Amino acid sequence: MMFQVTKNLLCSFIYFIVLITQCSCEVLQLDNTNLESTLANNQVVFVNFYADWCRFSQMLAPIFEQTAEKIATEYPTPGMVTLAKVDCDKQGGIAQQYHVSKYPTMKLFYNGKPAKREYRGNRTPDGIAAFIRDHLKDPVQEFANLDVIYELPRQKRNVVGYFTSKESEEFKVFNNVAKILKDDCDFHAGFGEISKPERTTGDNIIFKPDSEAQPEMVFLGSLTNQDLLHAWAQDKCVPLVREITFANGEELTEEGLPFVILFHKKEDTESLEAYRKEVSRLVSFKTSVNFLVADCETFSHPLHHLGKSVRDCPLVAIDSFKHMYMFPNFNEINTPNQLKQFILDLQSGKLHREFHHGPDPHIKALPEDPSVAPVVNDNPEVISAEVQASDKPAEEEKPAEEVETSPPESIFKQLKPSEHRYTLTDRDEL
Repeated sequence: MMFQVTKNLLCSFIYFIVLITQCSCEVLQLDNTNLESTLANNQVVFVNFYADWCRFSQMLAPIFEQTAEKIATEYPTPGMVTLAKVDCDKQGGIAQQYHVSKYPTMKLFYNGKPAKREYRGNRTPDGIAAFIRDHLKDPVQEFANLDVIYELPRQKRNVVGYFTSKESEEFKVFNNVAKILKDDCDFHAGFGEISKPERTTGDNIIFKPDSEAQPEMVFLGSLTNQDLLHAWAQDKCVPLVREITFANGEELTEEGLPFVILFHKKEDTESLEAYRKEVSRLVSFKTSVNFLVADCETFSHPLHHLGKSVRDCPLVAIDSFKHMYMFPNFNEINTPNQLKQFILDLQSGKLHREFHHGPDPHIKALPEDPSVAPVVNDNPEVISAEVQASDKPAEEEKPAEEVETSPPESIFKQLKPSEHRYTLTDRDEL
């Protein structure tokens, strides 16, 4: 009996040793030859984009190695989690592909797709490991009856899937998309008999917006096409108007788009709805500006910079990361094309030009009245007098004195990635 126990313990010890030796604790160096295969063959790949000459990258290197050892012992199964790194000087194409603008940048990839948000937390093995663990949690909430879904509060955006089986390919794709967008939407799923009443035409996915006034939307594409489902869900889950806070300010500035911001008091929902209504007409500007809302109390400093205070809210301003420009009158926010023209004036340079040199000159042509016949003068003496008058040199008009002004400097650019944590690749980018 004692021999058998000893034998079992010895076998367990040998198995443990084999497991440890098989697990890869080293950080994988990525280049063009192994990038695609690494992303395809691992559920999670956590990547450090670095430059050897960057002192912050040098400081992170040993920490990243320690994190790799920690993760390898927690997740020894091959293909589960891999830590990797990219030398951005040698692999500039990869850095450009993933929009790396500072060193070090840490990004998580789930089933080959980059997570929406990069890692910005503490640069410690525990901090990074916790971030990876969080992304391995199941983001989909399984419901036991349909009443849970019918009674979902509409304060949040929800994506609901009705599936035949939890083992189906359709649900696997749904789950993968949920892991990428879990910070923007809540995901729910039901299976078998529970979801059957909602599967009259087969498995389906529905988006429930965060407002009773907006209709639910059904995904009409292939449920096994992850790229298609991801694009659809991202369009629904990431709102056109977002709230800026100190927590997400750095991330928003890194998108590199000018801010169009409504400053309003928290209790003032009327101005918020008016702003959202007008922005909904400007979807075509989604890729050129960021439509944001900000709490007046929290962001009172930018208001002060504009010569305003919390008492002046609501108001709308543009921060171009160089200067700030204020929308003339919030009461005209829903006047057709007013906000649109304000954005167009930013893009054409008119706002900047007029702040420096005053309003652009406007030449007004006198309107012609076709009902008034031209006056013909047949009197030669009058004609002669008119000619003589026209021969007199006109008095030179003194040009108006140009008063140069300067718009307030950007405040929100101060939320950009700190130079105490990163080496920026282009200091004029933001």
